[in-house]
Amino acid sequence: MMPEASTKHEQILKYIESLKVGSKISVRKIAQKLGVSEGTAYRAIREADNIGLVATKERVGTVRVEKKQRDQLDRLTFAEVVNMVDGEVLGGKAGLSKTLYKFVIGAMQQDAMLRYIDPGSLLIVGNRYDAHMGALEHGAAVLVTGGFGTSDEVKRMADQLELPIISSSYDTFTVASMINRAIYDRLIKKKILLIEDIVPSSMRVYSLRAHHTLKDFRRLHEETGHSRFPVVDEWNRVIGMITSKDLIGAQPEQTLDKLMTRNTVTASPNTSVASAAHLMVWEGIELLPVIDSNRKVTAVISREDVLKAMQHIQRQPHHGETIEDLIWSGFAEERDEAGQLRFRGVITPQMTNRLGTVSEGVLTSLMAQAAYRVVQDMRKGDLVLDNMSSYFVKPVQIDSEVEIRPQIIEVSRKFAKIDVELRHGAALVAKAMLTAQVIEQG
Repeated sequence: MMPEASTKHEQILKYIESLKVGSKISVRKIAQKLGVSEGTAYRAIREADNIGLVATKERVGTVRVEKKQRDQLDRLTFAEVVNMVDGEVLGGKAGLSKTLYKFVIGAMQQDAMLRYIDPGSLLIVGNRYDAHMGALEHGAAVLVTGGFGTSDEVKRMADQLELPIISSSYDTFTVASMINRAIYDRLIKKKILLIEDIVPSSMRVYSLRAHHTLKDFRRLHEETGHSRFPVVDEWNRVIGMITSKDLIGAQPEQTLDKLMTRNTVTASPNTSVASAAHLMVWEGIELLPVIDSNRKVTAVISREDVLKAMQHIQRQPHHGETIEDLIWSGFAEERDEAGQLRFRGVITPQMTNRLGTVSEGVLTSLMAQAAYRVVQDMRKGDLVLDNMSSYFVKPVQIDSEVEIRPQIIEVSRKFAKIDVELRHGAALVAKAMLTAQVIEQG
């Protein structure tokens, strides 16, 4: 179980990671420096771009950048703002990699405006040179709207302080909406828990080789207490999974390659925890190997790890609104005389299609959400939809009040069947039958 030598691909990634932030990178230089082909260098640089080690900037090229951590996903850099608003950098280019903490709209007198400006802010304002100067003096960058420029004095100060001053042809409202939407999108991404968030970086992975035997399995079992292990080849790439059940009736001298389960299900560090839970329940597996881009095992997670993480998600405050959040936000929960769960709400203009009636996609989402909630009301857990048959009976107009009536037909430890009716007054509007997997949370 000795660690194997790194591949050329990994050597290039380690070399790139060792470079100072801001260093320029090219395929040719990497190939010459490390003695690899340009094709290998190109693929490694592209991988470095995917994981956030490098970035390609207009008129600059590919440079080493500070890798953004997931706890900073909701923060934009000034360079990202430039790309977002199709901006032109008038000065302070050296500060483009700095982080934007908040933005301030300069629609007030300068004295009042400056009270809201802190270091790391972005002032959004028109062609007011005094405001540009005041913002820079307070440690803030400036976004000039309407396509206007600024004075040479302001540009010199921006260069000196390394604070960007950006010009955009968009108006103030459009620019503020773009930035606000980007921040909300990042907040949504940030709340999605990935496998890399629940796996410690220092985790030791216990594995076996194909030529190992029952004796090796027992020794590792006694050492760790685990009853299942990934089986890896000489390059630490997963080739199978071995469990104590696979060894029932096995001869002591039999090698694991004759006993293990091949075509093992795996996941990557950026797989969501919800997807991993679905995969483990669907495949009926207890241990999921986590592999890198070279299929090398970097960690393993158990079903218990995944379910604990999902319990943690439920306790966290949720920031940012998805389309489903917006659709469901206008619906209230109530109970009928028999104690059955019901949901009541009004069809808003955002829910309609080009004909002015409610969109079939919105109705589908509403019925699915109602089904999830009626199952969660009965037992703790999440649902992963397997199948949904929907029928749309009548169109519904804007401002119509509708009632959703979910009814559990059958629910077991792993699966649920739910019938859902959506009514407008006494009239049936839509109906659905859903089957879903239940992911228990203990």
